[in-house]
Amino acid sequence: MTASVRPRRRWVGLLLVVLGASGCTHGKGTSSGAAVSPVASPAATSPTVAGSPAPPASSPAPPPVRTGTVPASTPAPDQPAPPARLPASSTPRPGSPAPGSPRSNAGLWIPAPGTTWQWQLTTPVDLSVSASAYEIDLFDNGAPVVASLHSMGRKVICYVDVGTWEPQRPDAGAFPGSLKGNPVEGFPEERWLDIRQVGVLGSIVAARFDLCRAKGFDAVEADNVDGFANSSGFPLTAADQLAFNRAIAALAHARGLSVALKNDVGQVNDLVGVFDFSVDEQCAEFQECGALTPFIRAGKAVFHVEYNLATSEFCPVTTALGFSSMLKHLSLDAYRAPC
Repeated sequence: MTASVRPRRRWVGLLLVVLGASGCTHGKGTSSGAAVSPVASPAATSPTVAGSPAPPASSPAPPPVRTGTVPASTPAPDQPAPPARLPASSTPRPGSPAPGSPRSNAGLWIPAPGTTWQWQLTTPVDLSVSASAYEIDLFDNGAPVVASLHSMGRKVICYVDVGTWEPQRPDAGAFPGSLKGNPVEGFPEERWLDIRQVGVLGSIVAARFDLCRAKGFDAVEADNVDGFANSSGFPLTAADQLAFNRAIAALAHARGLSVALKNDVGQVNDLVGVFDFSVDEQCAEFQECGALTPFIRAGKAVFHVEYNLATSEFCPVTTALGFSSMLKHLSLDAYRAPC
């Protein structure tokens, strides 16, 4: 997604909020056979923003990009290296755990609850935002942008899609037709991927993570890791998703990169032990914030954005939960209104 991004699995979130009281679960099962927790927020001890209020009467206009930016055109090798093998079939680094198993966090950046952040997927990146961590696009930014942020003491998260195919990416031709499923709702050019083909898809993702590492990123945000809860065109189960997501975490960790769980709120309890922080869209609007609190209890940040609510409608709740929340434009440009 180069020009804009959008929330994922939101029709699923709305459906589960409606059906949650009758025991509807997020997905068809789990790897352990236990039901996946509903995405609606748990008990009254975890406050949530009620309802889905109408968008604010006016959204602040995005500020002009300020001085001190690094153009995205700075030369950098944006073509991923030839696909690598999935860690399960390659030689792990000494002391590396098996994919999906509990591991030590030694050497990885694990952002703590309350860490300030900026999420910008447009270019050029505004380097003047006061935030401890930046999330920027893998392909649209070169190593000099990452180095500039590092020189100012910022950690940098590599945004990369792993669960859907985007035709504009430079490695789009590496995805065989058998991987491609239904179009993403509202974006007919983008297609869900068959995450059960872990070997084939994993090698492509590994090459992308190699590029994240080569450019100097500290972490990755692997997007679209909830295909099982969407109309993907494949009979994906919750167990398939758990297996894939754990493999994704292992790919990142094998390269010395920490990794965020993006959305997928119904599987947080199963995955909080292998992911290093959370990135979530619209948990307040869709009454899902309580499901993300296991990350906070584990000492890991929840990086959270809303697009349609005023800050007064979600900041009191998410700040109390320990989240790092902000209002963003859906285009994920430089504009931000942090709590």
